[in-house]
Amino acid sequence: MATRTYTEFESIGIQLASPDRIREWSFGETKKPETINYRTLRPERDGLFCERIFGTTKDWECYCGKFKSIRYKGVICDRCGVEVTHSKVRRERMGHVELASPVAHIWYYRSVPSRMGLLLNLTINQLKSILYFEKYVIIDPAESGREVCELIDEEEYHEYLDEYGDKFVAMIGGDAVKELLARIDVESEIREIRQKIQDKGKISDRRILKRLEVLEALKESGNRPEWMMLEVVPVIPPELRPMVQLEGGRFATSDLNDLYRRVINRNNRLKRLLALKAPEIIVRNEKRMLQEAVDALFDNSRRKRSVKGKGNRPLKSLSDMLKGKTGRFRQNLLGKRVDYSGRSVIVIGPELRLHQMGLPKKMALELFKPFIMKRLVDLELAPNIKSAKKKVEAEEKEVFEALDEVIKEHPVMLNRAPTLHRLGIQAFIPVLVEGKAIKLHPLVCHAFNADFDGDQMAIHVPLSPKAQLEAWMLMLSPHNLLNPANGAPIVGPTQDMVLGLFLLTSQLDGDAGEGKFFGNIDEIKYAISIGAVGLRARISVLREGKMIQTTPGRMIFNEIMPPDYNFVNHPVTEKEMNKLIAEVYDRNGAGATVEMLDRMKDTGFHFATIFAPSISVSDIKVSPKKKDLIEAANKEVGEVQKAHKNGVITNDERYKKVIEIWTKTNEAITESMFSELEKDQRGFNPIYVMAVSGARGSKEQIRQLAGMRGLMARPSGEIIELAIRSNFREGLGVLEFFISTHGARKGLADTALKTADAGYLTRRLVDIAQDCIITEDDCQTPEGMAMTVVREGDKVIINLGDRVFGRVTANDVVDPVSHDVVIPAGTIIDKALSQKINSLGIDKVVVRSPLTCNTRHGICAACYGMDLARLKDVEMGEAVGIIAAQSIGQPGTQLTMRTFHVGGVATNVQVRESIHKLPYNALIQSISGQRVNRPSGEIVFTSRGNIAVSRVGQLLDVDKMINVKVEQGQNVMPGEVVAGGYDGEEKQITSDNAGTVEIRGGQFMILEEQTAIPVKVGTLLTVEEGHIARKGETIATFDPHNDVVVAENKGTVRLQDVFEGKNLKKDEEGNSRIFEFKREKLAPRLYVGKDEYHLPLNSILMVGEGQKVEAGDILLKISSATEKTRDITGGLPRVEELFEARRPKDASTLAEIDGRIEDHNEVVKEKKILYIQSEANEEERVKVQIPVGKRLRVRNGDYVKAGDQLDEGTLDPHDILRIQGIEALREFLIREIQEV
Repeated sequence: MATRTYTEFESIGIQLASPDRIREWSFGETKKPETINYRTLRPERDGLFCERIFGTTKDWECYCGKFKSIRYKGVICDRCGVEVTHSKVRRERMGHVELASPVAHIWYYRSVPSRMGLLLNLTINQLKSILYFEKYVIIDPAESGREVCELIDEEEYHEYLDEYGDKFVAMIGGDAVKELLARIDVESEIREIRQKIQDKGKISDRRILKRLEVLEALKESGNRPEWMMLEVVPVIPPELRPMVQLEGGRFATSDLNDLYRRVINRNNRLKRLLALKAPEIIVRNEKRMLQEAVDALFDNSRRKRSVKGKGNRPLKSLSDMLKGKTGRFRQNLLGKRVDYSGRSVIVIGPELRLHQMGLPKKMALELFKPFIMKRLVDLELAPNIKSAKKKVEAEEKEVFEALDEVIKEHPVMLNRAPTLHRLGIQAFIPVLVEGKAIKLHPLVCHAFNADFDGDQMAIHVPLSPKAQLEAWMLMLSPHNLLNPANGAPIVGPTQDMVLGLFLLTSQLDGDAGEGKFFGNIDEIKYAISIGAVGLRARISVLREGKMIQTTPGRMIFNEIMPPDYNFVNHPVTEKEMNKLIAEVYDRNGAGATVEMLDRMKDTGFHFATIFAPSISVSDIKVSPKKKDLIEAANKEVGEVQKAHKNGVITNDERYKKVIEIWTKTNEAITESMFSELEKDQRGFNPIYVMAVSGARGSKEQIRQLAGMRGLMARPSGEIIELAIRSNFREGLGVLEFFISTHGARKGLADTALKTADAGYLTRRLVDIAQDCIITEDDCQTPEGMAMTVVREGDKVIINLGDRVFGRVTANDVVDPVSHDVVIPAGTIIDKALSQKINSLGIDKVVVRSPLTCNTRHGICAACYGMDLARLKDVEMGEAVGIIAAQSIGQPGTQLTMRTFHVGGVATNVQVRESIHKLPYNALIQSISGQRVNRPSGEIVFTSRGNIAVSRVGQLLDVDKMINVKVEQGQNVMPGEVVAGGYDGEEKQITSDNAGTVEIRGGQFMILEEQTAIPVKVGTLLTVEEGHIARKGETIATFDPHNDVVVAENKGTVRLQDVFEGKNLKKDEEGNSRIFEFKREKLAPRLYVGKDEYHLPLNSILMVGEGQKVEAGDILLKISSATEKTRDITGGLPRVEELFEARRPKDASTLAEIDGRIEDHNEVVKEKKILYIQSEANEEERVKVQIPVGKRLRVRNGDYVKAGDQLDEGTLDPHDILRIQGIEALREFLIREIQEV
């Protein structure tokens, strides 16, 4: 057989091996379990290392030594039967073991779903009982009336045998399963199943579909089902399971040899027993042991009791050799150790340029050794390679000269583990340095996530010209200034540099030389050098023919910027600097940016040294108001505790109120502390400067130093209601210290555990997205995704321009005022266009999206948009899937590290408002939802509802308007003239916003689009339809901590299925609560007259049996979810849940169709039954089952739309897809993932 090179194939497939195929591979049968003769140390004949089967151990020599030389190549020795050949064949030649009885392949019967089980319609346990000789399986039922594949026990088997004789066939063990599999006709089975599926329609059994899948796969690949049973076991080449002698004369051997030995021993014993016609019970036991031995050989980790070796360690089977991080694939095939690499500790190299790194001479000598040797020979400084090598090892003088030449244009690659995104490896030009540490440019630290507290980095030398060119063109650090995830600069000043530049550009009142006038920068520099003017003094300078007020520092800073850049005349923070870098990159390109960055770095370090800010304890200023604020809070908490003691509020409400009080107090203290810091040291308190400039630290951390530490979270995420009132400046009390340990410990534990999770998430994302590459220019799809502004309440979180930046428009973008096409379809939106979209007030743009791309394999360039790492159109073949996976995975890992730094302080606790107020003037358009009037005149919602409001942009008195230019219902745009004058003034009135003109009740308004404010049950309404609510006016009030149920009519309370002591008990505070009662099926309900109310678990009854209630009275309360802190560790599992589209634990039930709810009080098997009756189609009626304890969101007679939630819970993406379609699912997934 001619050996083929590894490039000579098109594709690779993995198939079942038939017994004949295994025998074909084999060079002989391994009959003995022996390995090596311990006296001669030569392989035993017919054993696991036999030379006759696997090839000679010595090159070109047979076992007995009759033939010794390459000239006998290919001769088979007549004495020992060994072929004269290379010893390398011991890595390639396989053997085999002929089994005395067929055994099942563990992968096909033990995996879930069991492939054998699917083919034979048996469960794993049934299969096991056949294979392990517990039950017989019927092969031919004769006239017994039983089915094929039915299991029977020993007694039944003998009964049937006596009755039907030889016609009745039942078997046991591997033979039985093999016989059944051999009888399967794959083609006809497929036809039968397809027919079944057609008959059944949509509601086919999942198991049938799975079975069809397996059969189709067998048909496609040409495999036979009975090959899943092994008659022959292949023996892998001996060099892949080596046996080596250790120095003590003992042998170390691969686990596989032990496993093979067990198989051969048991097989030989079974053969002997069969030859001796041993009793059936002994033979069966031996067959069962053989099955176990082969199972252990193929996959030891899948068995419950794995075979253990020395020291109680499970032996590594064939499967274990392949799978996991240390398996063949991930360890040896996907990544290997490389030569020409080294690693060392990194130190900062502030003197380097952006494209350089400092390479220790010792390392350089070793890494570039071959290049230096060649150079020495070329320069005739050494006669041959051998002497050149000696010279390099002796470190002679000319070696270093050659080294300087060699590294000149030779880039090297630096990598810092963990490499979370593609910027974790970058190329640099080496500069030789003394010492043993690699020097790293400070600005690239952020991309590598490196710091200098002992981090190490690896260095790799690209050898081939192709590799060097790639490092030059693609990987050199000046070509990687932007983050591929979002297109923002990733190279920029941090820490000391930011501090230096911020102090340089800030202004200090009363600094030396204030108010002086200068003609140019040189005069200023001279004045600084002689001390005539301070860097932060307010001065006037002649610039481009105009006098401007600035400071000497800002003049110096502007020298760093490119000459055509606008004059920067304000203090520069880290955020500002990143903006500047992005703008310079846009206008002047990468070259100018790199030069500017190096100048920024030098200037930043220089002035940080000159200003030399430092921190001392006295810089931590505690606010004098703190004491009063804390006393007030303690008093408030005391009142809340008292109210709880008197039974006015529940424990839950008390807990939530206490947390709210402390959150508010903490914020008040923080504010007053910051205003103190701001005034301190003429505005240059070092701690304040560091936080404000963005150099180090945050408001959060300073609050812990000088404000109060605040509320802490338990590891479970609940908030401990005892706030820590001290800060680190004053020192914590013992109890406070104890409360703190919770969070601190969680921080440490999370960092260790969750980083692994985040890394695993990245791996899975890469795995699914790796084949997602740009394969064509345009797929011509007409579809796209509508993008709108992201708002939270009234606040714009992300502008539309920023959202669509880098995307391609799917439709024309039209100016809302002039209706002209501003951006034609198919245009890529760059910075300029994105700003244009923002300035024109466009509220919706349809862009192309990878989700709607029609390309068969991969994505087209138009649907992807811009390559954010280079801000150009994406190129063909760009691996966008991997970039996307890294862009999600990298922050995931970063975020887990963050918990560790804050130390468990409960952040982002929302203070719950108890009133609906609007932060703008608004017209109440409509109010939906059922409401009743209380005897006191208050209006209460008895169902969920909405208050639809339109924001009023302009509110003017019609009577005072002069010469109105617009009419009722007309659409106007910002800047459009609406009146000639107002209130006696002839000055044109223009519109502030886009909207529709509405004139009502003597008021002129321009209304924006309607927004709906959702209202919960029990809300008190304080306005009516048509009312114009002024900014800050209360329109409704509600209980933020509880959900309530309100009586719709007056009447007498009657309880059903509610029993004191069973499912109604008093809790610790004496409230009557509904509990779960396991022993009886109870569906607790409450009636007021004819109205029925469902009582969910944990609800608190506010009324008793026989009590008279008025309409609008509260019948029961249900505490809404307790506050928990959300950190990324909450986020990560949520993201995984969404990506894997898992069904959530407490999934909410969704309405399948539009219609009215009918509730007939049916309860079946702890499920409440509701019906939805369609109004459009009389015959359409859907039955819905909801677990009894769950809280319903709907009541009898409510109208629901398809996809509405019927009870409380998390939405299940599968349901959304089924009911509302793919568009809704897309929106849901994008919204949910972005929320995290």
